[in-house]
Amino acid sequence: MVKENTVKDNEDFEPSVCERNGMIPLHKQSEEGAAVDAKDTGGNIQTEETALLNHCAQPPLEPTIRSSIPARTWSQIFTCPPQGLLSRIVTNVAIIVLVWAVVWSITGAECLPGGNMFGILFLYFFAVIGGKIFGFIKIRTLPPLPALLGMLLAGFLIRNIWFISDIVQINLQWSAALRNIALSIILTRAGLGLDPKALKKLKAVCLRLSFGPCISETCTAAGFAYLLMHLPWQWGFILGFVLGAVSPAVVVPSMLILQAGGYGVEKGVPTLLMAAGSIDDILAITGFNTCLGIAFSSGSTLFYSVLHGVLEVAVGVAAGGILGMFVRYFPSHDQASLAWKRSYFVLGLSMFAVFGSIYFGFPGSGGLCTLVLAFVGGVGWSEEKKEVEKIVAVAWNIFQPFLFGLIGAEVSVTSLRPETVGLCVATLGIALVVRIIATFLMVCFAGFNFKEKIFISLAWIPKATVQAAIGSLALDTARNRQDEQLEKYGMDVLTVAFLAILITAPIGALVIGLAGPRLLQKAQTNSKEDEEGAEVGEEAEACEPS
Repeated sequence: MVKENTVKDNEDFEPSVCERNGMIPLHKQSEEGAAVDAKDTGGNIQTEETALLNHCAQPPLEPTIRSSIPARTWSQIFTCPPQGLLSRIVTNVAIIVLVWAVVWSITGAECLPGGNMFGILFLYFFAVIGGKIFGFIKIRTLPPLPALLGMLLAGFLIRNIWFISDIVQINLQWSAALRNIALSIILTRAGLGLDPKALKKLKAVCLRLSFGPCISETCTAAGFAYLLMHLPWQWGFILGFVLGAVSPAVVVPSMLILQAGGYGVEKGVPTLLMAAGSIDDILAITGFNTCLGIAFSSGSTLFYSVLHGVLEVAVGVAAGGILGMFVRYFPSHDQASLAWKRSYFVLGLSMFAVFGSIYFGFPGSGGLCTLVLAFVGGVGWSEEKKEVEKIVAVAWNIFQPFLFGLIGAEVSVTSLRPETVGLCVATLGIALVVRIIATFLMVCFAGFNFKEKIFISLAWIPKATVQAAIGSLALDTARNRQDEQLEKYGMDVLTVAFLAILITAPIGALVIGLAGPRLLQKAQTNSKEDEEGAEVGEEAEACEPS
């Protein structure tokens, strides 16, 4: 090898076109890479295992850095036929145009500017682009910003830019229907995500962390909504339960990144927060549906209103249990495409539960039915549940831009009074402070040190997915009743939900990313290789979508 390298160094040849442009040909890159990889810094021959262990520790070679900068020239980007970036752009634009052309050929004028289908398609693709843009924003050592923020802002901009809002007109019934479909999908994911084995092993601290902060924030928000925003007590608790849920779309990816880095693993802090977060969301959704039934009951007495709300809970749990037992055994295990059929049944029945409950006058029972249905069915599927979860996750990725884009499009700057925004922010801020204090008290005497208690309290800040899913449900129900006063209450609830997502989601993600490595203890590794493996795992988790 030494002789071969000496001969190469003494060769005098005329540089090729690629080398004159600052690029190294592919065959020479492979030869140089092999020569470098063959020896370590000490001149010893490396084995394949040693090379793999030292790969992350090796600094990149200077010639490689210099040669990679001019590699992406205009001649490479605009090759014929197109490849790489240009090919992806052309493909994505062609997909959008083709979708619009197919819908236009079917609906005609509905798919032209000002039509309902045009507005839906425009908002959907704009929301997808907004989510992609936020996905590109990555800060080292911090979790990625949730794509849902880009979708939310995309819908908000469409509604409040005058020349866009004139051509984007979406029917209110279509908007409500698309949001309810997304609601049924996210509730199905929540029901399937509950692990019965983990629920049996939950300690008292996890139960306290699930119930205490949620109830404290709900009661605080309800009280200040009654005093500051002049909402009836039923609507105050509707608002409180909307704010009482944490966002799995922000908390779970952030916890996975910390867990991959070894932070808080020894005491199980990431696992505790993810498990308690799911129960917190179930509690908030259950309380919201109960209060929604009470607020829209036709009875004039308090007793009848409470009885109607309890009846909705009972109907939702009973219907969910029956339907869950059905999908647990049908289709049977001997059928082909089992995961797809189960996904069809669980999603179809969930959507029917949400829309059917509204039709039959029990709007609060649909969400509970969906949760119980998915949970009971998932328990019977055991390990096969994972395949269904993957299919349901694909459905969520499709309808997620609809949900957050339409939520953002509901908020109009012209209809917001400064005092209303101020009261909403004040209610949100006070409720968050109470939640942080309650969370700190709930984890006392649980074996955590002071820094870990502070982190757990701050990790409970983000709000996004649940707020978007149920925040508009009260407004949609009020519109079906055609009551202007109830619509005003519903719009106040939606405004607070919108502001909660806009304020707490990015702040919560940044706080978790910054405070986690500083407040949590990192697990002790046995060797340097283990530390490098944790760093690689952290980078891999940071690249995953939320």
